Amino acid sequence: MSQLRDPANRVSPRARLMWHVESGISALVVATGLGVAAVLLGRDGLRWWLLGLAVVVCATAAVVVPRWRYRVHRWEVSANAVYTQRGWWAQERRIAPMSRVQTVDLAQGPLARLFGLATVTVTTASAAGPLQIEGLDRPVALALVDELTRKADLVAGDAT
Repeated sequence: MSQLRDPANRVSPRARLMWHVESGISALVVATGLGVAAVLLGRDGLRWWLLGLAVVVCATAAVVVPRWRYRVHRWEVSANAVYTQRGWWAQERRIAPMSRVQTVDLAQGPLARLFGLATVTVTTASAAGPLQIEGLDRPVALALVDELTRKADLVAGDAT
């Protein structure tokens, strides 16, 4: 049995920093909520130990998860298909033939704009849902949207 190779292209190195910031914000919100709950629920020593454990877990997730995601997230486009690999805990590899591409979208949230990054979403005629390539430099994402649109149009033109 042959093994599927990794897609050729990595996401932008700035994506790792953006993911650190996103994870840090999430960890801060969770730790703050747990801290408020610990204060309001009393002074039992066990609550403070649980709060400390939660802070350690959140901080570890804010440091480890973005690095792991960066190592996993990859993408590639050929004349015939879009190939993505993503995830950190549950990893997913998807290949979508150009003949199945329906729409190609570019999105930027506030943090992505701050870091000059974008996400390209490729919607296909698949029950598995769209393919997403997160953490691309904005110019790379714009060029990719143009390339995918052109290739999908060519394939659609060949089919008629």
